[in-house]
Amino acid sequence: MKKRNLIKKLFALTTALALALSLAACSNSSADDNDQPDNSPSGTEEENQGSTDDDDQKEGDTYKVAVIKQMDHASLDEIANAITARLDEIAAENGVNIEYEVTSGQGDQTVLKQLADQAIADGVDAIVPIATLAAQVAALSAEDTKTPVVFAAISDPAAAELTGIDYVTGTSDALNTAFILDMVLAQNPDAAKIGLLYSLSETNSATPIADAKAYLDAKGIAYSEQTANTNDEVVAAAAALIAEGVDAIFTPTDNIIMAAELAIYEDLANAGIPHYTGADSFVRNGAFATCGVNYTDLGARTADLAYEAIADGMDGLEDYYLMDGGIITVNTETAETLGIDYSVFNDMGEVVPVVTTED
Repeated sequence: MKKRNLIKKLFALTTALALALSLAACSNSSADDNDQPDNSPSGTEEENQGSTDDDDQKEGDTYKVAVIKQMDHASLDEIANAITARLDEIAAENGVNIEYEVTSGQGDQTVLKQLADQAIADGVDAIVPIATLAAQVAALSAEDTKTPVVFAAISDPAAAELTGIDYVTGTSDALNTAFILDMVLAQNPDAAKIGLLYSLSETNSATPIADAKAYLDAKGIAYSEQTANTNDEVVAAAAALIAEGVDAIFTPTDNIIMAAELAIYEDLANAGIPHYTGADSFVRNGAFATCGVNYTDLGARTADLAYEAIADGMDGLEDYYLMDGGIITVNTETAETLGIDYSVFNDMGEVVPVVTTED
């Protein structure tokens, strides 16, 4: 059984964060985000009343699940869609009704708290927060009721202080930073300066950025940091790295940068700078390449954990579950603009080619 751990300190921590996420990444070998919602907990994007038209399932148990996205962007949307699709499958497989709502906090801690508090007031059987800040806020809201909180895509649950809490579990997309930087050097062995583009407000970015610096220091490769907390700042930061003439740019699973990828990818590609990232959603929005987990699989696994927590309780569940990675995703349109032959990655893992989509 997990030990109980009061988490009031999380609120003080999260007030220092403007935003936080986890997006997809090659996992380490360890075992163990639309329109602004109303400033009320009723900002619902999607609602499902389960399979209540089926007479047999009307006779079964009914469970309510609140899915709360930290914000709207491709990665979090993909995860939310996978969670709800799997919840529908679970309902059919088990002869139960699962009602769910999908809401978005739009990166606003106050809205996230309202949504989580409303979910508790509505008596949901589980809250499924997607990304770090959403998970921290949900854990705080559920402290008294011990409503299961099953988070999705938290890159560093320990750093986010989401471990050791008896009503919290979830999935982690912890990033294998060294592998992605190995990809950088496999493509360009002469790379002499790497840009590090990230947000200081992202808990998910802290560890991989530290890992990237250590990796580059060990290899004697220079790096330049640019940080940003808004879309306009991301554009300016990317422009600064272009002006510096970096050989490549690395961004971890960072929601702030992800939300602005469509605004920067063309400039980077036209400047001949490949953007390596921590999630395939970046690549689908124009970045060059990544290696990571499949977010649809991660969402489905999170839904399985949520149902297990509801049906069987939390006692048998670990603090979190690390998703396996290994899928290299390359944007072929960006590769063509860059003039890069991405077959160099074929010996490093499964390569999945994608093109740019604006969603």
